Amino acid sequence: MRSLVNGRSLACGLMATAALWCGTALAQEKTLYVAAYGGSFEQTMRKEVIPSFEKATGVKVEYVAGNSTDNLAKLQAQKGNQQIDVVILDDGPMYQAVALGFCSDLAKAPVYDQLYDLAKMPSGKAVNFGAVGTGIVYNKTYFEENKIPVPSAWKDIEDPRFKKKLVIPPINNSYGLHALVMMARLNGGGEKAIDPGFKEFKDKINPNVLAYEPSPGKMTELFQSNQAVVAVWGSGRAKALADTGFPAAFVYPKEGGVVLGSAACAIPGSKNAAEAQSFIQHMLMPEAQTSLAVSAGFGPVNKTVELPADKQAGIPYGPEQIGKLLVVDWATINENREVWNKRWTREIER
Repeated sequence: MRSLVNGRSLACGLMATAALWCGTALAQEKTLYVAAYGGSFEQTMRKEVIPSFEKATGVKVEYVAGNSTDNLAKLQAQKGNQQIDVVILDDGPMYQAVALGFCSDLAKAPVYDQLYDLAKMPSGKAVNFGAVGTGIVYNKTYFEENKIPVPSAWKDIEDPRFKKKLVIPPINNSYGLHALVMMARLNGGGEKAIDPGFKEFKDKINPNVLAYEPSPGKMTELFQSNQAVVAVWGSGRAKALADTGFPAAFVYPKEGGVVLGSAACAIPGSKNAAEAQSFIQHMLMPEAQTSLAVSAGFGPVNKTVELPADKQAGIPYGPEQIGKLLVVDWATINENREVWNKRWTREIER
């Protein structure tokens, strides 16, 4: 490799007209490894976000697909010899990654001044580049035919009319965890006093639950087969389901929906540290933010993004909607999550 680089450098010195080609060729030898979600997010990244970054920088991006748990595990397994340059995780796991020392300080850049406050993580080591909201998804046709009012509050999922027709992800999934926290908050508790949430699930929600389903694909199947008619789920998932032609609708409960942020950070010790910072900044620019909103259902965190009216449905968009989203206390949750997961298995999902 060194002789190849030296050869190109010599060629550049001898042929001024080749200088631009040489600089591009040298840059193209750099490969940035980005670990992020699969599914529709991966397709949007590969088709719309990554190509423009590669064209602008000459850096090749290798995409490593995996969910947040898997990618956090990769960072832990590669500790001291990281193969990943940029990691993308849900906000909860990202707080863990920061605490474990897997994230570098974000480099200063003008684009950070264009972001909503919820995009900025307190550590300054990671940034939320997109937001979805946790709320209630329902089958519009079923509700209309049975003359059931549209859900408007978190406790509406306890309605006996939904017996064995409600689906919720388990609490090792952010959507299920958000539901547990909200039930605790609405019954005098919260993240630091979770018991009321468990009691509400055990006594009032469990009778309605068809399945505590972690798989988005299976959740979709349960709706499409009419086994499920209502769910606690994300705005992005509801949009994806509606995009298939299914009569899915999404509502933020009057007490507030909960923000689920998707965050990015650069890994310390990366050989491509500058490029990693540039990639994160690229994801925050209006063009990439628009692609992630329209194609993947992520609410833009850049305040300058303007979406046409028909592209705003189903995602948190604009200062009013973004401002209404509730934020959970991830520091407390991550301290207790393992204990809560075991309790959930023992008491709720038996």
